[in-house]
Amino acid sequence: MALFSTQASSQPSNTLGDLAKDVALENPPEDSISDLAFNTGQNDPKDLLAVASWDKKVRIYEITSNGQGIGKAMIEHDGPVFSVDFFKDGTKVISAGADKQGKVLDLNTGQTMQFAAHEQPIKSVRYCEIQGGQHAVTGSWDKTIRYWDFRQQAPIATVQCQERVYTMDVKDNLLVVGTADRYINIINLASDPTKFYKTIQSPLKWQTRVVSCFIDSTGFAIGSIEGRCAIQYVEDKDNASNFSFKCHRDPTQNNITNVYAVNDISFHPVHGTFSTAGSDGTFHFWDKDAKHRLKGYPNVGGSITATKFNKNGSIFAYAISYDWSKGYQANTTNYPTKVMLHPVQADECKPRPSTKKPR
Repeated sequence: MALFSTQASSQPSNTLGDLAKDVALENPPEDSISDLAFNTGQNDPKDLLAVASWDKKVRIYEITSNGQGIGKAMIEHDGPVFSVDFFKDGTKVISAGADKQGKVLDLNTGQTMQFAAHEQPIKSVRYCEIQGGQHAVTGSWDKTIRYWDFRQQAPIATVQCQERVYTMDVKDNLLVVGTADRYINIINLASDPTKFYKTIQSPLKWQTRVVSCFIDSTGFAIGSIEGRCAIQYVEDKDNASNFSFKCHRDPTQNNITNVYAVNDISFHPVHGTFSTAGSDGTFHFWDKDAKHRLKGYPNVGGSITATKFNKNGSIFAYAISYDWSKGYQANTTNYPTKVMLHPVQADECKPRPSTKKPR
């Protein structure tokens, strides 16, 4: 059921966002961008942005106060890099990709080492803490997720999934794994990281593209290739709070609606509102609790393949690059490949004031 929609015709004009102050990162990747990650350590005054690319590299930039990015470090892989994440304390960066390897870069020493391996490409890697220890979890097309302790070479545990892992996210003790055939596996890292706490099939009818955990870890959002997003709570027993809505679709003309993949979903670290971004080249900010679109933005000139907020939510980074949604014919030499930094204004991501009267 579509409880809110991105179609501009149904929205008042004040929901249209402004891109005028967005700044492009200098020296961007040379091929499509697959993932973005900001450091989240509250004790680190710097904003570091890691950018994973099909050009087999992860680039780490320091974002300066004027919005420019200075190259600080790099991780090199033997194939396209699909996923990147920071340690919670911001001291290390982990990455993984088509070369079936996971790598970790120590930003203090500049040293890179391999810490993970799978039988097939690794689609997703996330930092996680298990019993207070620093670990990583990797999800692969070999239909497994594996947990890694950086002090040893073999995985400390392997969990068999129903299908290839397409997407994964971690928040506190919540791990959500999205696979082919629309399976969504929920794991409680505190109780038993090796067991599925709950398994559902996505309420969306088509392939899962992304899962993203709420900042309070009570649930997660799902984005799919058919221009829909679903909001799911882990403990919603009667499904009263779960819902889905249409987004990233053109207004219907002559009974035809162009539908675009939702490529990424990011939650604002302070307000708990979230963004969706898609193959239509637009991004939008939403309030899941009020079921309301806060802002929608004009087309940026190419597919948006990855997004991320920085640790205090003042910067929204989005990557523009080809996502293969229209086949090889549309991958032209002049297609843009860049990372944009959007300064988040005070009213853009704040939740909508509640209209409910107190009891």
